[in-house]
Amino acid sequence: MTIRHFLNLADAGPEGVTAILTDAQARKAARVGFTKGRVDADTPLTGHVLAMVFEKNSTRTRVSFDMAIRQLGGTSIVLDAGTMQLGRGETIADTARILSGYTDAIMIRTDDHAKVEEMAHYASVPVINGLTDLSHPCQIMADLLTVIEAGKTLSGMKVAWLGDGNNVLHSIVEAGGLLGFDVVAACPNGYHPEPGTLELGNGRATCTTDPRAAVEGADIVVTDTWISMGQAHAEEKLAAMMPFQVNADLMALARPDAKFLHCLPAHREEEVTSDVIDGPQSLIWPEAENRLHAQKSVLRWCFGQVGGQIG
Repeated sequence: MTIRHFLNLADAGPEGVTAILTDAQARKAARVGFTKGRVDADTPLTGHVLAMVFEKNSTRTRVSFDMAIRQLGGTSIVLDAGTMQLGRGETIADTARILSGYTDAIMIRTDDHAKVEEMAHYASVPVINGLTDLSHPCQIMADLLTVIEAGKTLSGMKVAWLGDGNNVLHSIVEAGGLLGFDVVAACPNGYHPEPGTLELGNGRATCTTDPRAAVEGADIVVTDTWISMGQAHAEEKLAAMMPFQVNADLMALARPDAKFLHCLPAHREEEVTSDVIDGPQSLIWPEAENRLHAQKSVLRWCFGQVGGQIG
């Protein structure tokens, strides 16, 4: 039987991504008035167990995936690398085989993207990328859901990215290439995206060193913390990034109805000022909640319940 892994957005393709977003909207609407712990009426993943492997700290990924599988009727097992044999030298391949015998799906949050690829290669159950240094597809599924809820049309919109050419930008560019929207990234010299990232945009992604040009006429303005998890608080990097701070003056260059996104956690007065992150254009709180709703539908897609059955 074909196994559906969700390591990058391309694994689902444009049809799969669209189906996941449609399902997420419907399931979220069906829960209006529910308490958080109440199981969805159709309990589509009753009896399923999700293993969650963490090699990096987590708040949103940990809680949203845990609640996602619970609301779908299943259960989860949380595994921190430091307290499992993976942290003592057991290989990713062996871990994948072992967890496949105990659980129905694996979500892993780690550093090197090669680890999730190896996990998927050796697992006999679906593997989901909860974050790697290369990409963050689950975050972008939540972002796309948030943008749709804000009344934006994905096809043809302009997304401006400010700051580091990191894993979140990689997945935004990939989404743009799959769904037909433009991404203009403004990054300082030395911090441009990895080679090959812009090619994922199918001709719709560009990179500049001019933050004002990137934001001009944008429908969505996005940034992320400049000092990634595990990095030292590099003063040189902060100095290079300061001209790319999202503030009120920069937001004024975007469309009047533009929205602001940030995957969190935020370092206020570094990559974004408090008046923007707490202002009327900010969608960071529904964006964070939508990790839950989007990932429920990602899980259902992995099991063939969304976007067509798998053989």
